[in-house]
Amino acid sequence: MNPETVDAAILAVCAGEKSVSPSDVAEALMPGGHWQSLLPVVKKRAVALMLEGRIEILRKGRPVTDPEDVRGVIRLRAKT
Repeated sequence: MNPETVDAAILAVCAGEKSVSPSDVAEALMPGGHWQSLLPVVKKRAVALMLEGRIEILRKGRPVTDPEDVRGVIRLRAKT
């Protein structure tokens, strides 16, 4: 799956939501199953979007500023 498609899905799923799980994005990209294989790609592209200032990645409800801290349970939020 190309990066532009994943980026567009992240931004679309985040739009209008308080925050979303990376699994929500993966499921939107591959409805009907096998979306788990997309999670690493979604997380990688989420970090890229975070570094571009387009989204926030939340860990324990707080924005992550260091890409090295993007591990464990995270949520994604459109940047306001």
